[in-house]
Amino acid sequence: MLNVTFYKKPMKVGIIGAGTMGAGIAQVAATAGHHVVVTDTNKKALTKAQSKLEQILHRQVEKGRMSQEEINGILERIAFEQGLAHHKDCGLVIEAIIENLDIKKSVFKKLEEITSPETILATNTSSLSIASIAASVNHSERVIGIHFFNPAPLMPLVEVIPAIQTDTTITQKAISIIDSWKKLTVVAKDTPGFIVNRIARPFYGEALRVLEEGIADVATIDWALKELGGFRMGPFTLMDYIGHDVNYTVTETVFKAFFYDPRYKPSFTQKRLAEAGYLGRKTGRGFYNYGEHAINPAPTKDEEIGQYIVERVVVMLMNEAIDALFLNIASRDHIDLAMTKGVNYPKGLLKWADDMGLRNVLVAMESLQYEYGEDRYRPSPLLRKMVQEGKKFYD
Repeated sequence: MLNVTFYKKPMKVGIIGAGTMGAGIAQVAATAGHHVVVTDTNKKALTKAQSKLEQILHRQVEKGRMSQEEINGILERIAFEQGLAHHKDCGLVIEAIIENLDIKKSVFKKLEEITSPETILATNTSSLSIASIAASVNHSERVIGIHFFNPAPLMPLVEVIPAIQTDTTITQKAISIIDSWKKLTVVAKDTPGFIVNRIARPFYGEALRVLEEGIADVATIDWALKELGGFRMGPFTLMDYIGHDVNYTVTETVFKAFFYDPRYKPSFTQKRLAEAGYLGRKTGRGFYNYGEHAINPAPTKDEEIGQYIVERVVVMLMNEAIDALFLNIASRDHIDLAMTKGVNYPKGLLKWADDMGLRNVLVAMESLQYEYGEDRYRPSPLLRKMVQEGKKFYD
């Protein structure tokens, strides 16, 4: 077992990558009292990240949420540097760079040569194999996934993902550190998409199928899921916000990683948007047009169609959550916590399935499977078992 130092004072935390996520994690760690070093190979990215962080924190003062003294302390605790060598005395290093497995493995291999044997090496990947990343170093037992959600300072959830190589002491230490940063941690098995990005696939995928079948347009589907379903954003608004390059890549990664399971099949509609460079808000155009004088179509507020859309998408989400529990991806409570705190769903999906009635969920899934004849709509074995035994997820 690794001899992990439990620091009596705040450790130094390293962040690799000066993008939005890296800078956000740095802000969280510095706010918790740690000295933080953010590194990047691109000097301009470091300068931009530092400037943007200063602007964000000064706005907090203007809004009365923080004092000038508080933000001065946070900024003083964060250094922006070029080169991995600056992580040599860190107790925890979190990598937050491009979602490319080969590049990540190369970084971790170099990082191991620089850091102390007791340093926890973490990746913020949203869907790549932690085991593969861990295999790139000699002491893979100290590698773990620590996945923040964007924007990191605002989103409360953090997924902690031990690889099969990760020492249990490292897992507990990672949870303890992130909990001390006033975040909510959930533990996930090292499978594609972990909890949130796996279970959330139908929110996008099934909405895209409804669109492609011509059942409703973009605005109507968004209206239905937001106004009738209670979701904070409709799926198309959310995909435009995330960016189609990012969202499509995650979908494609999960699809391939699950050996082309049809439940995770990507959409040609979204692929074409990404290929055209219509990436959403950041490019001014996606499913919606964000130009200054753009006029987007209004939804057709037909409650019958709307309720059909909500039920179809929600039962697919419920079935995915039930299957995640069936395959021990995470505990019941962590699955529901992840979906309410990681993507702001109106209810935990397992509790929501109880409220809808598990038999009704099963009937809805069987109806879709019968109509389409696709394995995409297969009900989870756990759903069938719960219905047969007359059980619920919550008493």
